[in-house]
Amino acid sequence: MIPKPPPREGALGFLYHPPFRVQGVSVAGEATSIQVPELDICFDMGVCPRSALASRHVAISHGHMDHIGGLAYFISQRRFQGMGDASLLCDARIAGAVRRMLAGFNELENQVTPYELTTLEPEQEVEIKNNVVLRAFHTEHTAPSMGYTVIEKRSKLKEEYAGLPQEKLCELKDRGEQITRILDIPLVAFLGDTLPGPWLVRDDVRTAKIVICECTFLEADHKDRAVVGKHIHIDDIAEWLPVLEAEMLVLTHVSRRTNMSFARKRLREVVADRAGLDRVQFLMDFRENKLRYDRQLAEVEAQSAAPSAT
Repeated sequence: MIPKPPPREGALGFLYHPPFRVQGVSVAGEATSIQVPELDICFDMGVCPRSALASRHVAISHGHMDHIGGLAYFISQRRFQGMGDASLLCDARIAGAVRRMLAGFNELENQVTPYELTTLEPEQEVEIKNNVVLRAFHTEHTAPSMGYTVIEKRSKLKEEYAGLPQEKLCELKDRGEQITRILDIPLVAFLGDTLPGPWLVRDDVRTAKIVICECTFLEADHKDRAVVGKHIHIDDIAEWLPVLEAEMLVLTHVSRRTNMSFARKRLREVVADRAGLDRVQFLMDFRENKLRYDRQLAEVEAQSAAPSAT
């Protein structure tokens, strides 16, 4: 009998929430690598999709293999493709182990592949783009873990100077007056693998435009398993959603044993507020996300075809 061909590799999850794309793969225990191309960053690198190479930065949430297994390949391929040295950002508590792991690959390959590694303490910020920083904070998992928020630093004129003519503002500035203040605009928050905790209601998480959060356990009788594994359960999402101001909540890290139709059904069961429900998307729900993107395309095409107002 002729054997069956090997199974096709799965597609990447993809969501578009203007102006950001959230794309990648996240299957509990297998691989998580999530990219936001517009911010030049990936969160974790359990596997390295080709598209991920275009982003220079990788923020590592923790050291489990399904979150860092593709890290050395990412570094090597960026160098091989002439894309420049990779920039890794991680919790200071695991930095030594990350360096030793990558040194092992250098020894195996008998060559040195350069990269940059920035270690972060809680609340430390590092610039990843002009006027855009990555801020770190601790979470709680079975290994040392860290979450991140990408924040735009926006300059705004202080209220007491509003309405003054430009020449007066220039005069004040020349005299050394601080006429502006810096606003923090949270863009994207990534929580990694974690128990629920105070990090869920941090201002820079709660008000981020997009929040990317794991939801490993959905079955009603798996709450104890979620606690033991230090993961988030769908009931935790339902409790958190009413205080979350994010325009989109992207759920990741669902296990392969969970069918996406079941995941959507459970979400509808535990979230009573329809408006809140509409904000929640599963990254790996290919069918629903394609329908959503098709609607977005249709809306753009309809707007383009509409006659302009005279």
